[in-house]
Amino acid sequence: MMLEPPIASHLNTEDAAGTARGPEVVVDVSSLRLELALNLLTQAGWQPPPGFQPHSFDGLQAVIDGLCDISSRDALTGLANRRQFEVAISREIDRVARAGEPALLLVLDIDHFKKVNDTHGHAAGDLVIQSVAAALQDCVRPMDTVARVGGEEFAIILPNCPPAFGQTVAERIRNKVASQPVALVGGAALAVTVSVGGAFAPQWVRSSPTLWMDRADQQLYRAKAEGRNRTCLELPPLTVVSPEEKGMLFGALGGYDLEEDGTPASGMAEVLPKTSP
Repeated sequence: MMLEPPIASHLNTEDAAGTARGPEVVVDVSSLRLELALNLLTQAGWQPPPGFQPHSFDGLQAVIDGLCDISSRDALTGLANRRQFEVAISREIDRVARAGEPALLLVLDIDHFKKVNDTHGHAAGDLVIQSVAAALQDCVRPMDTVARVGGEEFAIILPNCPPAFGQTVAERIRNKVASQPVALVGGAALAVTVSVGGAFAPQWVRSSPTLWMDRADQQLYRAKAEGRNRTCLELPPLTVVSPEEKGMLFGALGGYDLEEDGTPASGMAEVLPKTSP
């Protein structure tokens, strides 16, 4: 069944002194399931703006804005969810390719999280996730994106983060989590650590979010294999451009033939920056 579009009418209004204020838009939302939207927002902890009138244009816009916000947030932690993270990482890798500024991607995994759930219960597991999320948020800049991308998995996009600072930043985050035991119901304190893997986006190269994530994941696996509660970063960032990324770069330059390893087949090396592989 198709719904009729809401009807907007214009009413001339006056202020308390009787001065005409011009037309005010009043929206007919009778055909919209506005009550369901408001219930969803209320359950998510949404606070309506002062003077909220759901049947006004501004009120309807506030509802739409609220729905957009909760659709991009993880319900348990308030961090960006995976959908929002994928938007952010695509935007960042495009910016790095155009501007050449460094950007670091960190992926984190709570160590032995299954044991936490099995020993203390899922409610304790939720507390651990929330505590780690708060610690991560405390360590970043407003321009950074912190996301919960899985059950006990997090990711952080750090734009304009020079390689010389990457290890320091990652270690600060790891130490922040380790220094804050989680208080469980009953008064017990649970020590929590994370393993961290990281990779820089290749500058001036048209890469992809999947390749960037794969690199960071490889470093995370290494951190876990080496004993957990540690940081492993892929360095240096400009010597690990994959054949796929080289193919993207040269394809953008006009479809030149490539060797099996992704290098140009006929004299194209001269057009690359000297720092590129």
